[in-house]
Amino acid sequence: MKSMFTLSFAALALTAATPLFAAGTAADNVTANDPYVRMVPPGQKVTGAFVVLKNADDKDHKVVKAESPAANATELHTHVNEGGMMKMRPVKDIEIKAKGETVLKPGSLHIMLIDLKQQLKEGDNVAISVTFEDGSSKKIEAPVRKPQAMAPMAMPMQPDHGGMKH
Repeated sequence: MKSMFTLSFAALALTAATPLFAAGTAADNVTANDPYVRMVPPGQKVTGAFVVLKNADDKDHKVVKAESPAANATELHTHVNEGGMMKMRPVKDIEIKAKGETVLKPGSLHIMLIDLKQQLKEGDNVAISVTFEDGSSKKIEAPVRKPQAMAPMAMPMQPDHGGMKH
């Protein structure tokens, strides 16, 4: 009976010394949803990877690096408007706010895969690893998808001029 009491007391002491909600790493708290890599025409050696990063933690996290065996270089990027022209620029990190999400999408924040090692085909999976500010990392499998065609713009209704020529 004494040894059972000692064991129970030791377990209780250990539990008391460990926080009930032990903080995990950024990789534990951030999920990667709906990842994909944009398929590009044959011969094109650069493409983008996109994903929704959701942070379940009570503190902000940042992606500070991305890597992929599919490309010779992988960078974090965004689009900026410079003098009326949209240009891609590298960024040092991508922030995911506490209890929030950051969407990596075309025309915005994204992961650039530069100097592709082989042609990517629709349905291929591309391995991407993102590293967070605390050094933890998350592996993402991103399927290759054809770019979505833009929806046609709705044309305003033109009044009927009864066949009149202008």
